[in-house]
Amino acid sequence: MNTTIAGLFVGLVLGLVAVFGSFLAMLGVAFFGALGLTVGAVVDGRLDLTRLLSRERARR
Repeated sequence: MNTTIAGLFVGLVLGLVAVFGSFLAMLGVAFFGALGLTVGAVVDGRLDLTRLLSRERARR
């Protein structure tokens, strides 16, 4: 599935939540969608958080 199709599905889901739910529910769905996208990218190996985490540890 390419990025355009995934973006279309995310937009459709957010639109349905906005129509049938509230604005707060739509924000919740968007937040958890972004969280799931981040976790999926880390698991797939497309996103490497070690530099970000090591930089935080170096500051302390």
